[in-house]
Amino acid sequence: MPVAEKQQEASKPFTPYQPAPGEEYMNEQQLEHFRQLLLDWKQDLMEEVDRTVRHLQEDANNYADPADRATQEEGFSLELRTRDRERKLLKKINETLDKIDEDDYGFCEACGVEIGIRRLEARPTATLCVDCKTLAELKEKQLGS
Repeated sequence: MPVAEKQQEASKPFTPYQPAPGEEYMNEQQLEHFRQLLLDWKQDLMEEVDRTVRHLQEDANNYADPADRATQEEGFSLELRTRDRERKLLKKINETLDKIDEDDYGFCEACGVEIGIRRLEARPTATLCVDCKTLAELKEKQLGS
């Protein structure tokens, strides 16, 4: 789920960054905006991990009926797969925070152009501009990977 949608569900409302006319791309205010977006997203994910641990501990019943047990195990399995995806996302968030700290954020890793504020608000961990991402997806589709 994109961050803008996730932020609307979170406790803090999402406020899009409004650059001033002629404002330099990825200045301190913009970097701080994205740092805070990522930190809030990370906090939400960590709280979700805590909820899952509590849920797995509290709701672990040893059902006598195999169908009930299978249903419970399937639910736990789905929840754990979701947490695994979120664990990978947490890694990307941490890598992105490092890029912000190194002043290497907001530029396409493939061609070097600005990724753009709106794209980064939708996907703060983006490393490619729209054109390079589209090209990468087309290549992936053609190769069948």
